[in-house]
Amino acid sequence: MSSDFETYEQDFAVLTAEITGRIGKVPKLVGDEKKQMVANVEKQLEEARELLEQMELEVREIPPQSRGMYSSRMRSYKQEMGKLEADFKRSRIAYSDEVRNELLGDDGNSSENQRAHLLDNTERLERSSRRLEAGYQIAVETEQIGQEMLENLSHDREKIQRARERLRETDANLGKSSRILTGMLRR
Repeated sequence: MSSDFETYEQDFAVLTAEITGRIGKVPKLVGDEKKQMVANVEKQLEEARELLEQMELEVREIPPQSRGMYSSRMRSYKQEMGKLEADFKRSRIAYSDEVRNELLGDDGNSSENQRAHLLDNTERLERSSRRLEAGYQIAVETEQIGQEMLENLSHDREKIQRARERLRETDANLGKSSRILTGMLRR
């Protein structure tokens, strides 16, 4: 059983070496050659995934006492596969940038346009920053004014409560005086 696994390992090693070489060539090619190379790499990556699946099935068939060594090999192969896919993705992004530039007619003279565009964006950002700072200042001032108003209202409330208390005391005193006068009148 391990001989099948080792055969798959050898096939995987050869295949990943070919894929690595082709991924390195992708950014250097142009036109149809590049498209063909990308398609070939995609096919080979699919083959490598299938080989990994076969290897996993073989590992499951191996007795548990010797499975650990093969499991660690599988983890390293999966990591290698992930690295290959990431490299291919970066290579394709470079490829798609070139295709986009070809389609849009960017021929390298756009650096001045890009620079002007960046300067415009920088100016807009600076204006926005100034507006944000001014808005922040207004918010701080509004908060201070609001806090002062709350303090004034608090003082006014205390004055009103003291006046109301005095009114109650005066009302109580008037009631007392009224009862005393009424008592005096009856006598």
